[in-house]
Amino acid sequence: VAFVVCRSLEGLKTFSYLEELILDNNLLGNDLLLPRLPHLHTLTLNKNQISFQRNTCKMLLDHLAEVVPSLQYLSLLGNIACPNELVCKEKDEDDYQRYRYFVLHKLTNLKFLDTRKVTRREREEALIRGAFMKVVKPK
Repeated sequence: VAFVVCRSLEGLKTFSYLEELILDNNLLGNDLLLPRLPHLHTLTLNKNQISFQRNTCKMLLDHLAEVVPSLQYLSLLGNIACPNELVCKEKDEDDYQRYRYFVLHKLTNLKFLDTRKVTRREREEALIRGAFMKVVKPK
């Protein structure tokens, strides 16, 4: 397990066998770039600055799918991208569920997202409609 407080993740490339990485409470945004970590199964990015601006979150999720193929647990709580009603009063459970479908569409191997186990029904819904479930706020 690595506990890192950082602005740059450059040094992580030397830890290719890393399995768990906790990057909570940093100033990481959608431009987050991880090196290839093929054994990483747990990644927490809680309370950072990840959002659904334009296609940048899609690009981040695509990047994670490529560089952390073994990822099974991801947590994005406390980020703007995660419309959790406990953090953002304007969001409700439907917003959160759409977010889950979108993330699960991109990261198909996840077993847990945030604090919840991924259900079979969620996985099926993500395959069918996940690409269209990005939560965006009208301007």
